[in-house]
Order: sequence, then C-alpha cells, then structure tokens
Amino acid sequence: MLKVLQRPELESPLFIAGLTGFGAVGKISADLLIESSKAEVFAELYSPYLPDYVIIDEGGIIRLPSYRFYYSKRLERDVIILTCDTQPPGDDLKAHYSMCSLALDLAEKYRCKFIVTMGGFPNPKSDKELFVAATDSELAKRFVDDKVEVYRNGRIIGGTGLLLGLAKLRGIKGLSVLGVTAGLMEDHKAAFSVFRFVSRLLSEV
Repeated sequence: MLKVLQRPELESPLFIAGLTGFGAVGKISADLLIESSKAEVFAELYSPYLPDYVIIDEGGIIRLPSYRFYYSKRLERDVIILTCDTQPPGDDLKAHYSMCSLALDLAEKYRCKFIVTMGGFPNPKSDKELFVAATDSELAKRFVDDKVEVYRNGRIIGGTGLLLGLAKLRGIKGLSVLGVTAGLMEDHKAAFSVFRFVSRLLSEV
C-alpha cells in the first residue's frame, strides 16, 4: 500500500535510493542526504513482503516498517530520496522485484530520468574508497579517479542493484555508488564517502 502524504511539485528530479545492506552504508548515506537537504517525507510504501514486526519509538509509539520517499528542492536540483527500515528477506525474489517496481513506478510518475543507488561493498582490503557500476559503460567510466574504481565481474545484491537493473529495462539511466566496508557493523566512514560523492554528482547527471 502506497500512502501519499503530500504531492510536491518537482522538476525532473534525480531519484536517489539508500537502502539497508552491507555496513548500513546506503541507509546512512540516505539519512545524511535527507538531513543536509532538509528533505520532507511525501510517501510511504507498506507491504506484506516486509517483516512481521512493528518498530517502537522512544515514546512507545509503534509503526509498521516501510519504504519512505522524501523530496527536497534545496539542492542544486530537485531530488527524491528513497530509504527504508528493512528490505524483504533475501530469498524472496518476488518481494524484491515487487518493491523495486513500485518504487520505480513512483519515480516515473515524477519523470525521473536518472537514478542513483547507494550501498556498501564488502572489500576491506581494497585501496579504493568507492566502486561504481552503471547502466552503460561510458557512464561507469565517467567518474573513475584515484579513489573511485569501476566494479567489474560481480553482483549487487538486493534493491541497491535490482532498482538499477529494472530501471535500465524502463529506459532510465543510472549509477550505483558503493562504499568500501567490512560489512559487519554500521560503517559511517564509508557512508560519508558515498554521501560526499553523490552530493557532487547532483550537478553532473
């Protein structure tokens, strides 16, 4: 169920997704973007594909886990930021496809032409800070420098990768930005590297 809280007027927004995953890098990066841009939540996606528990805040108030969509008009361009409390179980392929498809439906409704996903890359021995993968080779190579390398011959698990794969089928270009992490605990350093990279990206795509 998609619960719409408000209907913002946005001009060709960039769609940015930071979901739960390795080192919580995507989620923390999204939270940093939301806080720094004073983004406001405008839609919430609830689904039986998400786990069967409720989340309790510091006041003892419960809520269902959800995917949440924020918007901001305070950056160099309009953005939609997607984040979540949790993703569906890893082995529930139908659930992942369904949730990502619903998220992309909303992105298309707002005429998003480019999508960025943020996540963690569990490779602590790497001398790079970030790895990137994209919907085409030229886009992937465009951002390579001494700290950023193209991610080759691997997989991006969960919504971080699937959103891009499904977006490509819809003719939407996109980039995945992965912060190098040990992947075991929340990695704020890796998340800040991703956040900083995506912040610079806003005026370039």
